[in-house]
Amino acid sequence: MVRSRTVTAVVGLVGSLLVSALLWWYFDTVAFFLFVPFVPFLFRRGEPDEPVRECPACGFRTTDDAYEYCPRDGTKLE
Repeated sequence: MVRSRTVTAVVGLVGSLLVSALLWWYFDTVAFFLFVPFVPFLFRRGEPDEPVRECPACGFRTTDDAYEYCPRDGTKLE
């Protein structure tokens, strides 16, 4: 299944190419405007399929399976 970030990037790329083609047709000059939406990739958080475990005492959060206990206070992660 295609993720929303991929769909956003494809729609942005197709849209920018369409705008470039329309400007080329209207002004009869080469002008390419490629606005690739990088925002979803830059501000990416953990994958939705990854379980997030949290320390009930201090709020430390991780998706890494290597952590069984909180590195700050030693409390077992939930």
